[in-house]
Amino acid sequence: MNNAEKGRGTSRSTATTITPASPVSSPTTLYLASQSPRRLQLLGQLGMEPALLLPDDSEDAEALETVNPGESPLAYVKRVTAAKGKAAWARLEKRGLPPAPILVADTTVALGSAILGKPGDAKTAKAMLKQLSGQWHRVLTSVRLQTGPGSQAVQITTRSDVLFADLSDRQIDAYVATGEPLDKAGAYAIQGGAAAFVVRLRGSYTGIIGLPLHETGLLLQQAGVTPP
Repeated sequence: MNNAEKGRGTSRSTATTITPASPVSSPTTLYLASQSPRRLQLLGQLGMEPALLLPDDSEDAEALETVNPGESPLAYVKRVTAAKGKAAWARLEKRGLPPAPILVADTTVALGSAILGKPGDAKTAKAMLKQLSGQWHRVLTSVRLQTGPGSQAVQITTRSDVLFADLSDRQIDAYVATGEPLDKAGAYAIQGGAAAFVVRLRGSYTGIIGLPLHETGLLLQQAGVTPP
């Protein structure tokens, strides 16, 4: 464990609440502005059946995830999630879709002050996994809910700490060969083959997957968004 990670206990949630979202009466639709099938599955565990509100070819969705110089992992994940939420509302209005609550989220893996994004190739994935080998790292997931075009968004951010075992080159090569790390922050999926790498976990397992269910459920409940 490096000095930056020592002494950190269970995961903490930091709330960025602008103004509580206005309650809605039994909405029939929840939009999920995320391309992650894992978030869709997790919302299903809450009984939700969201409609997907995904960017089209005219949007540069990847540009939103560019890291600003000197930006901390926490500031980064909060900013990106807020930007995704604003882009989602603009998308809904442009397409003339009926207003309904929109949920967005972003997950960031951090080792010290370094942000480990989604590797674009096997070489980068292997390098990330070697960095994580035998180390504690943080997984930050920010979730944002906005119930209407005139309402203020509510955003929360959770943190979980994960300790990886010492990984051999053979283990890393075999895992990267599966292709699983290539679209995952930090080059791994805890619900997949990388589960065998985890020695200890402090925090939200579902938050590491991409959507902390306890906190997300509270957001939906407080806004009056209920399963159909």
